[in-house]
Amino acid sequence: MKKKAMAAVLIATTAVGLVACGSPKEVVLEKEEGGNPLVSSNENYVYGGDPSVLVDGDTVYLYTGHDASTDEEVGKSIYNIPEYLCYSSTDMVNWTSEGVVMSMEDVSWTSNDTSAWASQVMKHTDPTDGKDKYYLYYCSWDKTGKQCIGVAVSDSPTGTFVDIGAPLVKSTVTKPNTSTFNDIDPTAWIETDEDGVEHRYLAWGNGMFFVCELNEDMTSVTDVNSDGKITSGKVAGEDDVVIRTDGLESYTEAPWIYRRSDENGDYYLFFAHQWRECMAYATTDDLLSGDWSETKKIMNPTATSNTNHMAVFDFKGKTYFVYHNGSLPAGSGFRRTACVVELQFNDDGSIDLFEESAAGISGKTSTISTMDEVLIAHNPFVCSSADSDYPYKDVAIGINLVEGDSKDFDWVIRSGKADFTNESYVSIESENKPGLYITANSDGTVTLCQDTKASEGAAANQTFKTVEGLSDKSGVSLESVAQPGKYLTLVDDVLTLTDGSDKESATFKIEVAQ
Repeated sequence: MKKKAMAAVLIATTAVGLVACGSPKEVVLEKEEGGNPLVSSNENYVYGGDPSVLVDGDTVYLYTGHDASTDEEVGKSIYNIPEYLCYSSTDMVNWTSEGVVMSMEDVSWTSNDTSAWASQVMKHTDPTDGKDKYYLYYCSWDKTGKQCIGVAVSDSPTGTFVDIGAPLVKSTVTKPNTSTFNDIDPTAWIETDEDGVEHRYLAWGNGMFFVCELNEDMTSVTDVNSDGKITSGKVAGEDDVVIRTDGLESYTEAPWIYRRSDENGDYYLFFAHQWRECMAYATTDDLLSGDWSETKKIMNPTATSNTNHMAVFDFKGKTYFVYHNGSLPAGSGFRRTACVVELQFNDDGSIDLFEESAAGISGKTSTISTMDEVLIAHNPFVCSSADSDYPYKDVAIGINLVEGDSKDFDWVIRSGKADFTNESYVSIESENKPGLYITANSDGTVTLCQDTKASEGAAANQTFKTVEGLSDKSGVSLESVAQPGKYLTLVDDVLTLTDGSDKESATFKIEVAQ
């Protein structure tokens, strides 16, 4: 399948230095150093999942739990999240690490120091002194072995946040529980209605969805019926914590409340849907009592993580959707990283299904084609809902695999994972299956594969030296760093490794989108 050329071929620069006699000259391709993940890279990375966002003036603050699980803990499906991290940006491209904003060592009511699960930070004026304060709503295990919602307070969005000393919502309130982790993943929303009354909503839940209003202090639940105690039920106006699960199809966890800034329309509830987790949303005209619209899926499971968690927010006239995946080396559902795409609404306010992206909002994609412009793609697939199908390691790459306009043709050219300082080295990542790279296997096959080990060997397998085209110097050939003298070659329409003797089949065009 041919596709119109998108830009000039990126092979104009010849590497500096002597080239061994008879060896093709090295060339340097333009590489994408930005895009997703937002705050980490293959070279310098800190894992962090369950992203949330606060926009404060001209600054975006991104918060994550610090995923610190060891290989052994990942093998046993153990989360190790000792603290919350913060990053700031004024352009959504360049991010500054603000460090740890709260450590679980400093929270007295939790059962351990390694369970900083999903959070969201809100800004609100303290009624006692009229000053702006910041409230970090989070969840962790209490000493009885159940999840609870906590809140910590700071004078700054970058902390340090200080816990109030007890859970804001205990699982003994949200009875009847269906599990020990019903009370997780808080999200909040603050607005003033048409009568000038401020509403401060807090919602949360895994398997069950709860919503309540907060008092003006932001650290206590409103006793709506003034009976002196906080109880849960299904009737808004009578019950303080309202159970709103009914009508949310296959609701799993990770709720996020959002309302479009340019209109006073319905509320959107984004949430994790099914397993492995997809992203979905439903709408309502009243968070406490309105009917839910039909649930609509907007993102399939990611290629590298079993969970997902979003933040939806407006910034400088655009709406963004932040989510997490396991696309960094050795990443997984227990070692995640934050990514972003721009969120698009249809005229009726609906949102169509969209894919995750390696290029994100700031990066560029490239195409790889034969010299007569037949595009190379990976075999198209929708990420499976079955855990047993992961990690992906044997997805075929070649030509005539995809018909029509598809992101399966799109690639992101990264610096070579085997040596980031070598300008002629590249690693090639799938645009719509981030974390999966073109990989030279020891048996000579070439597949799209996740780097689950972060080892030197895995990095070498996913790194190629770029040299002048073996058959045409206006093209480029890609020599395996793991297997020197072996080149990416099309054999029977499938990408494989050969000695390059079929020079035409081992020569390609690499073009960057403008």
